[in-house]
Amino acid sequence: MAAHVLARAPDLAEKSALQILRPGGAERWSYARLEAAVRGAGSGFLAAGLQPGDRVLLRLGNTPEFPVAYLGAIAVGLVPVPTASQLTAPEITKMAAQITPAAVVAGEGIALPDLPMRILSEADLRGFEALPPCAYDRSDPNRLAYIIFTSGTSGQPRAVMHAHRAIWARQMMHQGWYGLTEADRLLHAGAFNWTYTLGTGLMDPWTLGATALIPGAGVTPAQLPLLLRRFDATLFAAAPGVYRQILKHHDTLSLPKLRHGLSAGEALPDTLRARWNTATGTKIFEALGMSECSTFISGAPDRPAPPGTAGYPQTGRRVAVLDDAGQPVPRGTPGTLAVHRSDPGLFLGYWGAPEETAARVAGDWFVTGDTVAMADDGAITYLGRDDDMMNAGGFRVSPLEVEAVMATCPGAGEVAAVEIRISGETSLIALAWTGPAAQADLAAHANARLARYKQPRLWRALPALPHNPNGKINRRSLRETWPRTN
Repeated sequence: MAAHVLARAPDLAEKSALQILRPGGAERWSYARLEAAVRGAGSGFLAAGLQPGDRVLLRLGNTPEFPVAYLGAIAVGLVPVPTASQLTAPEITKMAAQITPAAVVAGEGIALPDLPMRILSEADLRGFEALPPCAYDRSDPNRLAYIIFTSGTSGQPRAVMHAHRAIWARQMMHQGWYGLTEADRLLHAGAFNWTYTLGTGLMDPWTLGATALIPGAGVTPAQLPLLLRRFDATLFAAAPGVYRQILKHHDTLSLPKLRHGLSAGEALPDTLRARWNTATGTKIFEALGMSECSTFISGAPDRPAPPGTAGYPQTGRRVAVLDDAGQPVPRGTPGTLAVHRSDPGLFLGYWGAPEETAARVAGDWFVTGDTVAMADDGAITYLGRDDDMMNAGGFRVSPLEVEAVMATCPGAGEVAAVEIRISGETSLIALAWTGPAAQADLAAHANARLARYKQPRLWRALPALPHNPNGKINRRSLRETWPRTN
């Protein structure tokens, strides 16, 4: 995988592979420096005593050391595990206990697991850049390459295993979503340590020899148009919330080099898409995916998504819409979106959970849990999740995980977390509770124990929560009856 991403580096040695942007200027990494840093990191990891197959937990902030550590580990057969820097110590301890990492690469001020393991500092990692380049560990493309965490319906974050072949599958996005070429300069608004940034913002541009542009730490959405213009960005990738924040500050935008925008992480409201088009004269192309298969449904410059749809299966993908028995439904009939198990981008399974892995497979199909309908021309209309998952700024969050934490607050009583849409463009995580606890106490409890993106933003005290006949919390009723003036 790492060799594939950096295959163009020797021929493009002096070209900018990465620019870290700030209003006052940019830090530039050439392809030669990037390859040296990655292969030096691989050498450093081996010199530290790590062995192929070892898991390496990445606890780094919004710095270029994150992708360097990620690719450097993969280059020598280690298994990097990228994680969000906002996670608290209790959260990351639970996650690390699942995968028993051999080492953690630690950035200053980032919470670490309360577990015994080797710690490599960010300074150690930077020192590896001067080491002789490692040899690439080339073997079976089906072997484990990296692990990412996603929220599960059980409330416990699941460790999703991906093979080296996943990078091969990403080629289907280059024209099936991005319209990306070697000449492009792609600005991704996310932090280095977000998997959306790692794939769309870094790995894919580098695979083609394009230039990746990443805002430096502290850059605000209001400053992004200046960076897009000043650094000649031709493509812009972000979550819908970033587009929304930009348009709060700018009614019109002069971006002469920008060809189009890209959106993923959560559904893009049609109103927001239209506002961006009016402000910039450019379109946004959206993609639908999941941690187990990245993005595989999308609109693209040469095949835009019909209005109201998420787009088409990318060329080379094999998808189906299934009923409860695992059989394809007629076109236009709602069902569950599924991906064929032969897809090279499909995950290997959930770490340590073979039963849960098997439960997601119906015959030859991996069942996503997304309810969709497929039109006669193949366009996919997204109709929602069947498991009440929430989406916070592009991060999928399990309500059960939030509830498990909030139920431990003294006086909380029974609690329920739901996603509430407060406008056509914005939705927030909300918490209802039945006990005598004050809202301020609940908020403080959440702040101490949940990453910021998981914390409720709306609150509602109720005498009792709605339940269905089986005794389960009726989240649909809670969402439908939530006061819209809250």
